[in-house]
Amino acid sequence: MPVRIVRLFAAAGLAAIGLSTVPAAAGPVNDYPTAARADYVIGCMAANGQSHIVMEKCSCSIDAIADRITYDDYTAIETVKVMAELPGERAGIFRSAGWAKDLMDRFRQAQVAADRQCF
Repeated sequence: MPVRIVRLFAAAGLAAIGLSTVPAAAGPVNDYPTAARADYVIGCMAANGQSHIVMEKCSCSIDAIADRITYDDYTAIETVKVMAELPGERAGIFRSAGWAKDLMDRFRQAQVAADRQCF
């Protein structure tokens, strides 16, 4: 029997018993890379203390932020934060543009909600 027909029967058999041949999505929609979560936790701990309890609270905080902000928006926010701190006229757009302020406001709101939930 040709391989193509065998695959078709296998897919039909799996569908008949309720299993899909398409893998399920892994993890939540706004899953952040481990390095981004670790970077946030390290910064949070630097600001709040170097204890195990603070580490747990900071981990909770980035999880809560990830529930509210997509990773793409989070990276845009991080870029705006870094660029806004640079001196000079070229970085001024990151300090004064409405879209940049809107991103930072969304992040601050997510951080406040995360602080209420975790700290």
